[in-house]
Order: sequence, then C-alpha cells, then structure tokens
Amino acid sequence: MRILQLTVKPPYPAVDGGCIAIKNFSDIILEGGHELKILSLATHKHPFVPEEIPADFREKTDIEAVYVKTEINFIDAFSSFITMDSYNISRFYSVDFDALLEETLLGAEYDIVQLESLFMTPYISTIRRNSQAKVLLRSHNFEHSIWEQIAAREDVRFKRWYLKFLASRLKNYELEIMDSLDGVIAISTADEKRYKNLKTKRPVSCIPFGIEIDDYPFDTEVNKIPKLFHLGAMDWQPNIDGIHWFLKQVWPDLSINQPQAELHLGGRAMNIEEFKGYGSRVFLEGEVESATDFMLSNDIMVVPLHTGGGIRIKILEGMAMGKTVVSTSIGAEGIHANDGEEIFIANSANEFVDILNKLLTDREKVREVGINARSFVQRNFNKSVLRERYESFCIDLTRKTTVS
Repeated sequence: MRILQLTVKPPYPAVDGGCIAIKNFSDIILEGGHELKILSLATHKHPFVPEEIPADFREKTDIEAVYVKTEINFIDAFSSFITMDSYNISRFYSVDFDALLEETLLGAEYDIVQLESLFMTPYISTIRRNSQAKVLLRSHNFEHSIWEQIAAREDVRFKRWYLKFLASRLKNYELEIMDSLDGVIAISTADEKRYKNLKTKRPVSCIPFGIEIDDYPFDTEVNKIPKLFHLGAMDWQPNIDGIHWFLKQVWPDLSINQPQAELHLGGRAMNIEEFKGYGSRVFLEGEVESATDFMLSNDIMVVPLHTGGGIRIKILEGMAMGKTVVSTSIGAEGIHANDGEEIFIANSANEFVDILNKLLTDREKVREVGINARSFVQRNFNKSVLRERYESFCIDLTRKTTVS
C-alpha cells in the first residue's frame, strides 16, 4: 500500500510520547513493506530539525514539514468563542500546509491518508477534493475527555467555566468529524470503547503502541535502596499537575517513613524553580540526555496522573525495561496489567504511600514485579502482531466505498 501520514508534530527529535507514538507507527508501516510519505506540522514546541532525523528515515519517508504558530492567542481565542469554533482545533490549520498537502496528493495516488491526532482533521476537505484515498484517524487521545477532566480539577471559577466551554466545543467537533472519516484507530481499548459509544458507523480498531522487546535493555539489579522516578514532558499540564500533587500529598509522609528514599524527576521543559523546596532527596533532573539510561539507573516509576487519555508510552517502555510501576488508574488506562503482579495501582495519597513504603523495603518484590512487567509487555504489545492487525484493518477499508 501507499500511505500518506499527516502528523501534528515531527517524529524526530523524539522529545515526548506523542513523537515516539508517531515514529512507532511509521516504523510499523515501513516494516510491513509499504510505501510511506510523511507531511508534518512543526511548532515552537516541536520544531522540524532535519539533521536530527536519521538519514535512512528521511530517505524512506521523504518527510516534509511546515511551521504553524500554535501558541495561545487571546484575540483568536475570543474570536472562536464568538463564532463557536473549536479553538483547540483551529490553531493547527495552516494555509501553507494545506497547499503542500494538495500538491502532494496531486503528485501521487495514495491508498490511505492517516491523520495522526484529531488536530489534523481540518485537512480532510482538502484530501477529499484531491484524492480517492481512505481517510483514517489514528487517535492518540479521546481529546475532549482530557479537557473535561482538567476543567473538573480547576479551582478558579472563570477558568473552570472556560475549560468546560473548550471541552464542550471539542466534544461537538469530535462527534461531527466522525462522519467525514473512513475509520478510526484508537491507541487504547478504553478509547476504542469511547469511540464506539459515539454510535459511529465507521469501523474502529485498537492498535496500541508496539514494542520490539529486544530494543529495550533489561537489568534485574535493584539499587540497595530502590530509587523512585518520574519521566514525562513537563510542558503537558496533566504531568505538571500530577507531580505537584505527588510532591505535596505523597512525598512528605513517604520521606518521613523512608528518610533515605530518593525521587528523581526528569522531563523536557521542566521549570526547575517550580518544583524546588521539597528536600535534598528530590532530584530535579530536567531534560535527560538518554531516557533509557535515566530509567535504567532508577527502579520504581511513579505515575501520579489524574487527567489524561490514550496510553502512557513511558509506562510501557519502563515495563519493557523491567521497571516496577506505581500509577493511578488513569495513568495506567489501556494497559490492563494485573495490579500487584505486573503493576501497582494507587489512586489516593495514602495508597501511594502504603505501596511505596512496602516496595522501598522489599527489593526482591521490586525485582519480581519488574520481571513480570517485561513479560507482560512482550505478550500484549508485540509490534509484529499489531502490524498484522493494522494491515488487515487497512485492507478492509480499501474494499469499502469512500465517504463522500
């Protein structure tokens, strides 16, 4: 098949889970022997840096990018409020990208145009005008649900009201856009169920993040005093809120009970000053040079996420490296590992403290659950199985009449 992948950010540099998820699916397509072309948006958060893209990947995908300014603009936000447009979506529309897309579609015939995220759907009309390809949404999150969760946790009344308004507009948009698609790929079974609950007639399939287990080094050694860590993009509000909550609600009691415990916080765009003041055993690493080395040097991953959707790729990668994960239910959504055997679920401060107290004094348990976690990922997120599922889904799509 010939596939055109439209991405909301470049797959390289792989600075966050979204980039990694996009690159992961590009690999699934290429490893299946299909022809792939990538057109990407580039933003201030995710610039297009050709020299950081492996030459082989550039050659195989002929990747091109167009810069779009997505920073929040008060005037545009107010205008969208008056016109009732979804400002979350409209920020990602670019006339220049639209022109490049049209040129690309007129220059070659494609079987599938795959949209990486809901934010690429403003380009559907251009695709329909210039191609007979099937249009497939690969959804990274059930977007409006995240905004509803953020709004529910907001204390400032006006801000809570505005976030609810944005969530409502986004929900209406998600409902309306479904009929313009030929199919949807959800990144988790939870999101797959949510899409099906929209009563859409479009086929929906769950194809999560694929793991090539041999790509992830595995070390069964645990530090004498197991080290806690968190790794995630710190310009994403759910991560910021989650770490603030953990430092305020969990760490004080835990550090009293376990005075030798260490917490290592890593992540791109971390505001170091914002997280200071929690003691000398909280290490603010910021952006790490190697996510793999950072995770291997620590033992217990904490994921205190209270809003979000999709699937947490860093959890899967940590599990693949034999790390024990302690996460909220929301953080672990879509993974379906067994609590207490392959992962630990904690939804309150007391639950986090209790579980971490036990793990910090039981290195063998940390080691055992880490081994179980790696085996779980190998069984349930095998990339070759997901590749076959994707190809079957696309073949079925191409046999059906295109949405007009």
